[in-house]
Amino acid sequence: MPDNTTSDIAVLGENQYGKAEVRLVRIERETPRHEITDFNVSSQLRGDLDAIHTDGDNAHCVATDSQKNTVYSLARDGVGTPEEFALRLGEHFTSSYDWISGGRWEIEKYSWVRIPTGTGEHDHSFVRSGTEVRTAVVQRDGDDVFVVAGLQDLTVLKSTASEFVGFTRDKYTTLAEATDRILATDVKARWRYTRTDLDFDAVFDDVRRLMLEQFATQHSYALQQTLYQMGIAVLEAHPEIAEIKFSMPNKHHFLVDLSPFGQDNPNVVFFAADRPYGLIEATVHRRDATPEPRAWASVTGFC
Repeated sequence: MPDNTTSDIAVLGENQYGKAEVRLVRIERETPRHEITDFNVSSQLRGDLDAIHTDGDNAHCVATDSQKNTVYSLARDGVGTPEEFALRLGEHFTSSYDWISGGRWEIEKYSWVRIPTGTGEHDHSFVRSGTEVRTAVVQRDGDDVFVVAGLQDLTVLKSTASEFVGFTRDKYTTLAEATDRILATDVKARWRYTRTDLDFDAVFDDVRRLMLEQFATQHSYALQQTLYQMGIAVLEAHPEIAEIKFSMPNKHHFLVDLSPFGQDNPNVVFFAADRPYGLIEATVHRRDATPEPRAWASVTGFC
């Protein structure tokens, strides 16, 4: 075993380790009409782990390969929702090893839909459904459990009922005001639950519905205002959600100047720019919500 490494100026801080992006596909075969669940699972453990770093003493090291194998073993009996499976993983690791006091379990869920045929949807053939990804992060700190659900890469666009006027103008401003513009974004959202005894699928579906409905029906004066209305709708409908965070790029569509070709452009031909882009981020929370930074530890990409 190597000699203990010490330093007069450095000390080990917060740490965690585990196996990232374990690809898990489970097929439900109880009936001829199969179901597919496609997860990307990451497991990270926290606890009495200092000696692994400072002394090279691996007695408390639950190998990352063992964490991968645990994911597959627990999946044998079913997975359920991303939130439920992450909660099971957290309970397993913190109850199986005395020195593991907490951790972080993140799951991305990829959607598949049945391939249509001349006689209806096929029983056991699927096609990936777009780029949208459902997410869940479960974190444990002793007996305290935190569940943050969400989605990302939900691409939406409205071709009218959006404007952007009245913004600050100075010598650096070249952007023209727009009273009728395309509004498009990739919605990335995370929300924190205050309970774990939930039908996570039902809540997720309704949160997604509410966000899409607000985007579609609210006249937009800025992407910031649209984001805020989406958050309000979610919190008003779901008391079990304490706060929701958004990170939404403004996918700019610029009107193309067709005058060099002797043509007008009555707001019909656009250039879709991929970069640079505006990036709008905000949290919408209940007035009486108690902040819980432990729920958001290492949930990156949000303000």
